[in-house]
Amino acid sequence: MINYIFVVFLNAFTDLGHKIIVQNTIFKIYDGSTQIMLTAIVNALILFPFILVFSPSGFLADRFAKSKVMQYSALFGVILTLLITYAYYQGWFLFAFAMTFLLALQSAIYSPAKYGYIKELVGVKFISSGNAAVQATTTVAILSGIITYTIFFESLYSDDLKTKEEILRAIAPLGWFLVLGMTIEWFLTFKLPNTQTQASSRKFAFKRYLKGIYLKKNIKAITRKKEILHAIISLSLFWSISQVVLAVFGEYAKTELGITNTIYVQGVMALAGIGIVLGSIIAAKFSKYHINLGLTGIGAFFITVIVFLVPFVHSMGIIAFMFTAFGIFAAFLLVPLNARIQYLSSNVHLGVILAASNFVQNIFMFSFLVLTTFFAYFGMNGELLFYVMGVVGVYLIYTIFSEYLVEIFWNFVGILLSLRYKLEYEGLENIQDEKGVLLLGNHVSWVDWALLQLPIRRKINYMMDKDIYSIKWLQPVLKKGEVIPLSSRAFKDAFKEASRRLKRGRIVAVFPEGAIAKNTDITTFQKGFELIDGGYDGYVVPFFIDGMFGSKFAKNKTPNQHNGFFSRRTVKVVFGTPLSKNIKANELEKRIKQMKDEYGIK
Repeated sequence: MINYIFVVFLNAFTDLGHKIIVQNTIFKIYDGSTQIMLTAIVNALILFPFILVFSPSGFLADRFAKSKVMQYSALFGVILTLLITYAYYQGWFLFAFAMTFLLALQSAIYSPAKYGYIKELVGVKFISSGNAAVQATTTVAILSGIITYTIFFESLYSDDLKTKEEILRAIAPLGWFLVLGMTIEWFLTFKLPNTQTQASSRKFAFKRYLKGIYLKKNIKAITRKKEILHAIISLSLFWSISQVVLAVFGEYAKTELGITNTIYVQGVMALAGIGIVLGSIIAAKFSKYHINLGLTGIGAFFITVIVFLVPFVHSMGIIAFMFTAFGIFAAFLLVPLNARIQYLSSNVHLGVILAASNFVQNIFMFSFLVLTTFFAYFGMNGELLFYVMGVVGVYLIYTIFSEYLVEIFWNFVGILLSLRYKLEYEGLENIQDEKGVLLLGNHVSWVDWALLQLPIRRKINYMMDKDIYSIKWLQPVLKKGEVIPLSSRAFKDAFKEASRRLKRGRIVAVFPEGAIAKNTDITTFQKGFELIDGGYDGYVVPFFIDGMFGSKFAKNKTPNQHNGFFSRRTVKVVFGTPLSKNIKANELEKRIKQMKDEYGIK
């Protein structure tokens, strides 16, 4: 894993170095709309190869071992950086400008193999953590590249340099850093293990590629599952906003804030990278048990707010803080959405899907940068473009909330509970995907439903007293949560409905005690759940909740050592080994008491 992380770091660090050198040269020579246009074009040149070669890059990632694809791509990068260095020494600005495209072409071929390698290397269980690590590494590399190459650029630059050719010749030694970084990366790719489980016999027909047949086929690969397509569209909108913000901020800082030193301009934008690192760590923490899509709602909302607020701020210090926050909330989108795409993709088509994802995202970003160039040509300044991107952010919020509203709700609940409780879970491996699961256990607080749901990816269908279910302001929410109302008059119908849902592979939870316990004892279990038909493909999983008695959400609130604002009550939830679907109430009660003695908080 460590060699892979270094490869990811050096790839991003070196690719960004050349871009920074070109962008800083533009910043020194040009002003106003011309500066915006040229910066947007540089960014577009980086994106266009991802559009151009997404079919062959996906094919290569699926046809050959991903480690081999990375090896040959890195070798291509060594050759390109040598040519770029030669262009610097010759003062060939247009040639160096154009080489941005070829360096990006290398990245485009590299990308599906690089990201597809995550799932093969760490497996599905650690896919969120793997994506968080790669996202953090990439961001640190981008941050390091921006700071390093900008500082070196400014140290070699002098006010006597009047043309872009003179600037390039002055900073030419930086080219050897590009060559060195790419060479080390190439060396490290040979240390990556081959994770390809079976050889592929696929062939690539160039004629089919030129006719767009592969394009149609690969686009179909991401449209088969609407969940994958939605994640890709959401990422595309975010990256489009980011690209435009980065393209116009230099002009905005120079015109509105009077900043002419590239270290300050690039440094502030680099703070977004620090934010992404911090945000990735937070996202990984909140995705401990499953991919936490609820974070995306927080990310989309605050990203939009920040973009709208930037034009109102004229302090570089405050803007620096805002860019850091922008990065944190960006990670809340990037980590779960990228993990979701990889999780839902089969290993056989993972490379194609990731390449298609790159294609769609880059089409969006390229289009936005073209529009930015168009608007700049007709005199629209950076401030107005920030407002335009804010409007796009509003649409991003709408798409995220319309798709992940339930997940956003659960994420909000989880954050609130984590402020007061340290939640510990055991036995989650006893709840398998795609099978019906009947959860049966003790009832100790008003938030037991949340405690059970938080670590489980699938939605739990609870059985609830009909008197509570019928409360007018609660009923729409409970219906959305697919709660099953239970009453003494129609209890048989309720358990029949529970049986139907279990046969459809759902998770149903019942609290056999029938009410919240008034003390720490396990009270008598009611026999109602025995009416549930055991003809479903699944099993019964007992659970035990400990640590909530005496809390604010329990019926009996007792003073304890957790009264401090920063102290948290430890709550443990244990999911036991599966039991017979024909288990009786008294047998279940005995099992829960055993779990209490075995796992209870001492």
